[in-house]
Order: sequence, then structure tokens, then C-alpha cells
Amino acid sequence: MDNMISTSAEAYELDALPRRHEVHSDPDMPCNTEVPAEVTAKPVTQKSPAEWAYERLVLYIQSFEQQLDSEHEIAMGFVGGDAGVLRIEGMGYFDPDIVTFYGSDASGAKTQLIQHVSQLSVILRALPKTVKQEAPKRIGFRLAADLATT
Repeated sequence: MDNMISTSAEAYELDALPRRHEVHSDPDMPCNTEVPAEVTAKPVTQKSPAEWAYERLVLYIQSFEQQLDSEHEIAMGFVGGDAGVLRIEGMGYFDPDIVTFYGSDASGAKTQLIQHVSQLSVILRALPKTVKQEAPKRIGFRLAADLATT
């Protein structure tokens, strides 16, 4: 990764990372501002765009799942395309700039999305869990645990 800073805006962006800030209209909605040590252990300047995007997605997925009841699981919709919704069953990255999502679509077909970080734009959605499983699958907690080992 090139450590050259081209503009003052880029210098500010590097200095500002990795802060996290949220505000919600509902005063009882928890606002996530903490950035786990697993994410801050390695300086942002030493991470590829794919690794940095992956780590932040893990935090958003985990936070979204914490708000779900036992009847729902997380899925994601893709902005600007006809890809539909993917029930998230796995996620990864390929340095320096690819993020991938594994799962199944609405019909249950095995699905994988491979996306360049510059095109990354997803919507997290709550879908009813599949009837045949006992408990909803929570990928966010597995992803967060994996951050501690990488």
C-alpha cells in the first residue's frame, strides 16, 4: 500500500481513522462509538483497502445482528443492481482491494458476491430465519472473533 499522501484531505482522513460515531433519532437506540482493539492493533496505513473495508463491515454486521430478535437473521441487499438479497453465511477479502460475500439468495441458491472496495455499497436487512433451523445464525460474532486472530 502506498503511504504517500497527495492532499490535505487525505492527510485528515488518515488522521481521523479509526474513529466511529453514530446518532439515531430514537434516544434509546444504542450508538456504537467503540472501535475494538482487534481493529486498532494494526495501523490503518498498514492495511489494504480490502482488509480495512472488511474490518469495518464486520463491526456493522455485528452491531446490526445485536438488534435482531430470535426470529430473524442478517442479509444484505446490493445497491444499484439486480443481485437481490443475499443471506450472509460468510465474508472475506483478497488483498489489496476485493471483498467477497458468501451465502444464499431468496430461493436458497448458493450465492457469492465478489466486489471491488471502490464499488462497495450494501444494505443490511433482517430476514425471517429459515424454518428448518432451530436458532438464527449470527455471522457477525464469528467475524468479530476472527478479527482477533488475524
